[in-house]
Amino acid sequence: MMTLYSGTTCPFSHRCRIVLFEKGMDFDVIDVDLMHKGDDAAVVNPYRKVPVLVERDLILFHANIINEYIDERFPHPQLMPPDPVMRARARLFLHQFEQELYSHVADIEQGGKVADKARQAIRENLTQLSQILAKQKFLLGDEFSMLDVAISPLLWRLDHYGITMTKEAAPLMKYAERIFSRQGFIDALTPSERAMRK
Repeated sequence: MMTLYSGTTCPFSHRCRIVLFEKGMDFDVIDVDLMHKGDDAAVVNPYRKVPVLVERDLILFHANIINEYIDERFPHPQLMPPDPVMRARARLFLHQFEQELYSHVADIEQGGKVADKARQAIRENLTQLSQILAKQKFLLGDEFSMLDVAISPLLWRLDHYGITMTKEAAPLMKYAERIFSRQGFIDALTPSERAMRK
């Protein structure tokens, strides 16, 4: 049995929960209060961050590493492309999401002028993705993939983070609604995350 130590509002934990639900697996989720992290999280992750996946003697942290492990261990439905070239491109996209999108989340939570710059950076980077989504159903084409998993928690939190998108992002927002209607996404939401969108 896998155990995921997960923050109830953490977008990185949300990504791991989506993968677990998309796979239809049996697993335990232990909610970790990010403001008052207990000893459990400290024991399993020296960085005292979530998400953390524990399976027997294996302890993994960082959402992308956890999700790739789950995808390889339980290959149906496959979320990373089977072709090595496409898989490398997907990993590059995932890295870009970390650098160009998720790296700004901490600045938004900090507030002030730093938060305004972070919102603008996220808005601009998401608008660029909108051009891709004007031509295809998902980020890698017609199939739901790990890229869609990675971006969806951020899209869910746009209002919560005070990010308003322009009309240019209309294809992105239609795409977001498609993702939000997936059963795996719905099942992965915590009550606190549901409250982020009215």
